Amino acid sequence: MLQLRSMITVADNTGAKVAQLIGIPGKGNIKKAGVGMIVTVVVKKADAQGSMKKGDVSRAVIVRTRKEFRRKDGSYIRFDDNACIMLEAQTEAPKGSRVFGPISREVRTAGFAKIASLATEIY
Repeated sequence: MLQLRSMITVADNTGAKVAQLIGIPGKGNIKKAGVGMIVTVVVKKADAQGSMKKGDVSRAVIVRTRKEFRRKDGSYIRFDDNACIMLEAQTEAPKGSRVFGPISREVRTAGFAKIASLATEIY
């Protein structure tokens, strides 16, 4: 679970390295976001040659969280870091062409099949 102002690692090749969560659109007064949710982030650190620059505001989907979450079968899963993938504004397709590190299976069930196909590992 991530809350407002949480710092998130960016797990794609858009050039952004660290982003800060600034909003959860379309969810009313919900203050926490989990795996598979779309959030609004601002880029805090970025590569000089990347397409994303420091200060850019974008939508992203959360693919990993440090806080464990429960699956339907009763198992719990957690990751080593909080990570997100940057999305295009209207199409909600990934901006990058590569995904680094593992992603959660819940990302595919949330409707992000393209991100799941780009990932090397799905847990």
